Amino acid sequence: MHIDIAGLAPERIVFETSPLAELGLALHALSEPGHHPGLHGWATATTSALEPDLADRLHEADFLWRHTFSDVFMPFAGVRGGNGRTGANLAEDLDILDRLDDERFVSAALEFTCHSLYGTGAPSPLSNVTMRARALDMAAARGPRQVEFTEQLLSDPTSVRRWIRRLFEDCDQAFFADTWRRVQVQLVADARHKTDLLRRKGLGEAVGAVSPALSIDEAGTRISADKLTEGRTDAADPAIGPGLTLIPSTFGWPHLNLLHAPGWRPVIHYPVHHPELPSPASVELLQLRMDALAHPMRMRLCRHLARSAHTTGELADTYGITAPEVSRHLTVLKKAGLVTTRRRGRYVLHQLDLTVVARLGSDFLEGILR
Repeated sequence: MHIDIAGLAPERIVFETSPLAELGLALHALSEPGHHPGLHGWATATTSALEPDLADRLHEADFLWRHTFSDVFMPFAGVRGGNGRTGANLAEDLDILDRLDDERFVSAALEFTCHSLYGTGAPSPLSNVTMRARALDMAAARGPRQVEFTEQLLSDPTSVRRWIRRLFEDCDQAFFADTWRRVQVQLVADARHKTDLLRRKGLGEAVGAVSPALSIDEAGTRISADKLTEGRTDAADPAIGPGLTLIPSTFGWPHLNLLHAPGWRPVIHYPVHHPELPSPASVELLQLRMDALAHPMRMRLCRHLARSAHTTGELADTYGITAPEVSRHLTVLKKAGLVTTRRRGRYVLHQLDLTVVARLGSDFLEGILR
């Protein structure tokens, strides 16, 4: 995924905090605790304390944050003629949400029905008969609650907007106000630190500090995100208003969200760094490792290499194949970072890196969730 930044003035790149964006990821963590094992205690305590009515309403609307992270949580990026700045508190963020026109609000709320068309600039289902039919059809595949929500949103977006605002306000009263007070200090400090890096050492240093999954090209004209999702946006598009906003989150890991909808300012919503969290493996490296282990002979070699170090000759003798064949397989495993090599006298010993192999499951999960 790429963000074109050619011609973008440095002062148009800003780090900010957003209570509404953080609420969205907090709700996601509540609905998908398996994605966020480090938040299990918080999620359990928060869920058990919810009033039944609020819990039911959250269940009714969870498609806004469970499977797709709706852009309604970042309205500052989509207000036509806006300045791209977030609110100082949740109430201000919700006021910005109220300023989002109906077509953009409805399209953002229905991302769960039209996710595959997210980056195409497809017309709004409010004004396009084909997109309306598609939204209803895709909602039907999700269930009756989604159909009812979609029908009401398409027929009376104003009432649905009021209902959603009230839902977010009730979340604030029930648990999020306390949560935001606890995490805000860290998020403000992170945004300030990244802003200082940007000013003193440049965009490359700031982007590298945001996430190892982000990089900037040598010309400084494009930011790339190491994600399985494909997409592209232009942060210097004059039709939108040039700008790029980066927002830290304490609830985000392992997700790295990029808002790249046509007509919206691009946003990078990134998890703040915790020393105890591992650095993410690149998608390319993950693919390399899985391909390396997909071959049956390499799987069999790993069985021996996991127990102790072996020479090429020992492995060839054990499996009845030639030493050059073993060497070719070992080269693939070493290129994937799965095997280490050391010399003992005139012998070269190979051994499986158990720490790397043990991380494969977590790397895979983090890679597809990123």
